[in-house]
Amino acid sequence: MADVQKTGARQTKRDEPWLMRTYSGHSTAKASNELYRTNLAKGQTGLSIAFDLPTQTGYDPDHILAGGEVGKVGVPVSHLGHMRTLLNSIPPGKMNTSMTINAPAAWLLALYVANAEDQGVARAALRGTTQNDIVKEYLSRGTYIFPPVPSRRLIVDMVAWCANNAPKWNPMNVCSYHLQEVGATPVQEIAYSLATAVGVLDAVRDSGQVPPEQFTQVFGSISFFVNAGIRFIEEICKMRAFTELWDRIGLERYGVTDDKARRFRYGVQVNSLGLTEAQPENNVQRIVLEMLAVSLSKNARARSIQLPAWNEALGLPRPWDQQWSLRMQQVLAFETDLLEYGDIFDGSTVIESKTAELRDAAWAEFEDVLANGGAFESVDMLKGRLVKSMAERSRRIESGEQVVVGVNSYTEFESSPLGGEGNIVKVDPDVERQMIDDVNAWRASRDESAVRAALDELRRAAQGSDNIMEPSIALAKAGGTTGEWSAVLREVFGEYRAPTGVAAAVGKRPGELAAVAEFVRSIPGGPPKILVAKPGLDGHSSGAEQIAVAARDSGMEVVYSGIRLTPEQIAASARDEDPDVIGLSILSGSHMALVPAVLAQLRAQGVDSPVVVGGIIPEEDRPTLLASGVTAVYTPKDFQLSTIMRDIAEIVAANRG
Repeated sequence: MADVQKTGARQTKRDEPWLMRTYSGHSTAKASNELYRTNLAKGQTGLSIAFDLPTQTGYDPDHILAGGEVGKVGVPVSHLGHMRTLLNSIPPGKMNTSMTINAPAAWLLALYVANAEDQGVARAALRGTTQNDIVKEYLSRGTYIFPPVPSRRLIVDMVAWCANNAPKWNPMNVCSYHLQEVGATPVQEIAYSLATAVGVLDAVRDSGQVPPEQFTQVFGSISFFVNAGIRFIEEICKMRAFTELWDRIGLERYGVTDDKARRFRYGVQVNSLGLTEAQPENNVQRIVLEMLAVSLSKNARARSIQLPAWNEALGLPRPWDQQWSLRMQQVLAFETDLLEYGDIFDGSTVIESKTAELRDAAWAEFEDVLANGGAFESVDMLKGRLVKSMAERSRRIESGEQVVVGVNSYTEFESSPLGGEGNIVKVDPDVERQMIDDVNAWRASRDESAVRAALDELRRAAQGSDNIMEPSIALAKAGGTTGEWSAVLREVFGEYRAPTGVAAAVGKRPGELAAVAEFVRSIPGGPPKILVAKPGLDGHSSGAEQIAVAARDSGMEVVYSGIRLTPEQIAASARDEDPDVIGLSILSGSHMALVPAVLAQLRAQGVDSPVVVGGIIPEEDRPTLLASGVTAVYTPKDFQLSTIMRDIAEIVAANRG
């Protein structure tokens, strides 16, 4: 009894709360800076910077692929002037800054360092994180640039540079968040992210850039960014399993004996995949429950938490919506007694049993990945497994086996007073022109010879084995741009097109699509051909992949070549493939610019195939798209793939008739 009383007793000292962040940024550096300072004034304790898609994929605003995407899902940062404006009045030596940036992470860190040094802040004082997980970009989010091996080299250079120059900076944040977003099971989420971390750590160890006696520091600098879904008991156990396995890897694989260095340090954003467009007010309780999964267990508690807003399934949230999410964290941390106790799950047979089940299954999956060469070497295999997992998740929701309140059950509702005009932020379309003018003015005002010399030094380092960071910092100070940095490395390393994983998942849902397949066989002229395409830089390809899988399982011929296509490329493909229907997928909010651009190019090529569009599209935009020539519009509330496939088949039948 004494032990029970001791365990259940209140601690003498209340724990400090986690870092509280909101993931934000849009339009311009100036607008984003104002948003950051507002959020910090409301009690946010760390920055989490969202960059726009051109920045994430290494393009300046005036590049052809940046069209329609500038400032939409984050802030454009093309040069040192933007970084100065973005962090105006936010001291870099005092702020803990997280930057969600991957392929060009070395460049954005270089801009951050250059800005800090301009203010007299030493590199060693900088605290924060660059996400820098390229494997999950190949598998889920799509903002990759270079092939796996040179991408890993860039990560290794950053890890080594930080170890020697900015030891408080986390150079890599292994990100399992987006794996869950594309259907990963808890076992896959644990295994694939641990395999990614091991792939980088092995490469750092073998690079010779860090002496053996410094490796404990390197191991301790690797952090994680995870997802917390609605099955919060399972999610709690997932985090406890993660913690145990990371400790095991540190001790057994790398000989790290410092307990503190082996601590599993992670930040979290709770599940955006589970947020619904239908009855979006239900997202509030989803967010709260998912926050509990990463905060209730003290021994596996997140070091930082950022929560999406209730209306992110509709579009870009307003400052008020982000404030609501911040207040959720503050109520939990400061009004409840959670931080006054030890781990409330220690000794729970339910938690311990489920944790052991996930831990052992994840370790087996982890070892299987390593046996296949490792995460960087097994991208094709892992992508196929995730697409299959997502197809299974979609099947469960469509069949009703997995209940989603307000979507496939309890669909009766009252109109929400939270809805209506102005319930999301819309980026001014003129921002793109402003940013193009800005970057042209920046280029015109700099010392061009200094930029050329810095680019030459960057190229020399990339072609050889010198660490990439110092030449990148020098280029930032000389006035180089995001597009110029990336162009040099594209020239040296080449570009990469990740696998789609579609073939691995075909044939998984014939039962649910049997009636559609029967109708498809009845259409005169043979099986319809559908061209599935993703215009612009949006790399969230799961929706397009699931449409492609369902179309094949419905008996259609599918043409899908992956992400990041210009309107001209899509039109050329349609001209050559002669599809019966064209499906466009856009989740970045750029549909009002990109869809008309694709339609114009199709007309220019003489293609008259009907066009359907799917993505995060506000209801008020639907009439405009339909009036412009789109045949049908699908949004997240259209979750039944069999219904969508039947619609598409009927569109083809009517068009042929």
